[in-house]
Amino acid sequence: MIGPPRPLGGDGEDDEPMIGPPRLLPGPAESDSDSEDDMDGEADDDRYRIPMSNEIVLKGHTKVVSALAVDHTGSRVLSGSYDYTLHMYDFQGMNARLQSFRQLEPFEGHQIRGLSWSPTSDRFLCVTGSAQAKIYDRDGLTLGEFVKGDMYIRDLKNTKGHITGLTCGEWHPKSKETILTSSEDGSLRIWDVNDFTSQKQVIKPKLAKPGRVPVTTCTWDCDGKRIAGGIGDGSIQIWSIKAGWGSRPDISVANGHSDDITGLKFSSDGQILLSRSFDGSLKVWDMRKMKESLRVFDDLPNHYAQTNIAFSPDEQLFLSGTSVERDSTTGGLLCFYDRQKLELVSTVGISPTCSVVQCAWHARLNQIFATAGGKHEGGTHVLYDPTVSERGALVCVARAPRKKSVDDFQAQPVIQNPHALPMFRDQPSRKRQREKMLKDPLKSHKPELPMNGPGFGGRVGTTKGSLLTQYLLKQGGLIKETWMEEDPREAILKYADVAAKEPKYIAPAYADTQPEPVFAKSDSEDEEK
Repeated sequence: MIGPPRPLGGDGEDDEPMIGPPRLLPGPAESDSDSEDDMDGEADDDRYRIPMSNEIVLKGHTKVVSALAVDHTGSRVLSGSYDYTLHMYDFQGMNARLQSFRQLEPFEGHQIRGLSWSPTSDRFLCVTGSAQAKIYDRDGLTLGEFVKGDMYIRDLKNTKGHITGLTCGEWHPKSKETILTSSEDGSLRIWDVNDFTSQKQVIKPKLAKPGRVPVTTCTWDCDGKRIAGGIGDGSIQIWSIKAGWGSRPDISVANGHSDDITGLKFSSDGQILLSRSFDGSLKVWDMRKMKESLRVFDDLPNHYAQTNIAFSPDEQLFLSGTSVERDSTTGGLLCFYDRQKLELVSTVGISPTCSVVQCAWHARLNQIFATAGGKHEGGTHVLYDPTVSERGALVCVARAPRKKSVDDFQAQPVIQNPHALPMFRDQPSRKRQREKMLKDPLKSHKPELPMNGPGFGGRVGTTKGSLLTQYLLKQGGLIKETWMEEDPREAILKYADVAAKEPKYIAPAYADTQPEPVFAKSDSEDEEK
């Protein structure tokens, strides 16, 4: 048929006129396929609806941000970094400058490896590179830290706590009194928040060879009835919490990955388990058939032990970050995958120079959080869309900081502190000064005592001022000290005749009985003979 279709209805004058364009009749098969493809594309866009039109960055860290936690209401954000600090952000109290309202350093010299809010969002767990996890309240005040175990006890079940650095920790999804931690000592432990001195349960993973293999990550399922742990030998082990359960895992996948596992995540229905590893892969597992993975996504470089996986609020998508390689031209990406089709849906470039480590998609805010950073900088990127996102970043971005006026004046207060004056200061310790003087040979030399009379202390006129006559005779050459140059034998024999003629003291008593003394002759005479 050529041309528009014939109008419907009769030819009479009483028929109503047709309004609008005529109805199109179905065309050839090609046009049908094109229209179906267009509809499918629009449906996909409407179905995914990833909020990424706008972005803000929560800065403040000097190194990569390795831990992230957003409370359930979406008002407070925690970020922990390799620079040993923890920053707390409050969307309700921030303005467009996006500054944190509190900074903490949980353990000096230890990286922050995990953060987790309690189910009621009144407390949070902080896991660092030390062996002790800490609990803080909502405002950042320390409530306590768990006890450290005895490192000299060989059996880990007999220690009161972890003995080496922690790797991961997570709060129970339903119970606000229970948390789970994993450590490099090769154990998982369940703790009661009300008792910081003892644990509730110690879980030792199943190993092919005896020894200590670190547990690199751990997680609860959505009901808190199962625990999954990533072991350093690449295996994935799952325990079901039931009466009389022990360390023997219910499900064990020996060769889950070829390298350390950095993240595990259960779906809300408990049928899907996602795993992320150092080997650059993301695997999707069916909990009913754990012998082989459903799908493996490769070419996802990962250089950080805290790289995780997250689900979208409706769990149609799951996402994970990538690290920047040395010779690569691409930066850190956030990759989105379809759960049903098991295919890559979209990639979002977060930073051209920094790696993406942690990610989260908040259900109530409908905003995506991604932590990134490198050796010299770090921050938390928040992606949102004003049309579909609520509160969160929208609240603080709308608050512009107040501009300074010309008339603004603030007097600088002069603080008078009387105790800072010199007269109120404590005298400095002179111990170090005395030790320094004792090491100096000139200052530590004892001075000579003064002379008393013609001679004192075995010295005669050493000061050259006590005996003027003696000083003048010495200087004039009238007094000659010859005893240094004289032979001692000859000096004694000079008085031999005097002693024989005029004996004194003992000699007269033995004058009749004592034989005549025989003196040895000089060496020179013996040599002449």
